[in-house]
Amino acid sequence: MKKQILIFVAAIAIISTSQAQDIPYSQVPSIIVNEFNKQFPKAKDVEWEMDGSLYNVDFEIGWSMDHEVWYNAEGKMVKHKEDISKSELPKAINDRLRTDFKGYSIDDMERITDNDKVVYKMELKALTKQDWDIIIDAAGNVLSKIAD
Repeated sequence: MKKQILIFVAAIAIISTSQAQDIPYSQVPSIIVNEFNKQFPKAKDVEWEMDGSLYNVDFEIGWSMDHEVWYNAEGKMVKHKEDISKSELPKAINDRLRTDFKGYSIDDMERITDNDKVVYKMELKALTKQDWDIIIDAAGNVLSKIAD
């Protein structure tokens, strides 16, 4: 069942991404701009898109911390995808990686908050083993494991 839900969510994400359209800052409602500026005062390289009925903003904080956030028309953040470092992974995830993916290096880590649910997406690479793209929750449960 979890696999079917993840496939459904991935399909919707692909469809909605293909329908996103760039919009100028001046067309973003002030309630959304004000909330964004309050939450991310150090954002730079800010780009706005309309993604279905949601306002999507791509930006960076610091040298290489990419973020992507979706707001509804009322200014509520409904999804946040951000690059993270290994030190930001919960202990349960590190424990799972040490036991189930020993010998793998971790690449392209993201924390994804969708409404109030948090998952972590990452690439696992090894020289002599199958590479994997995984999605894992904060408790260390692997929700999706796709060969890369």
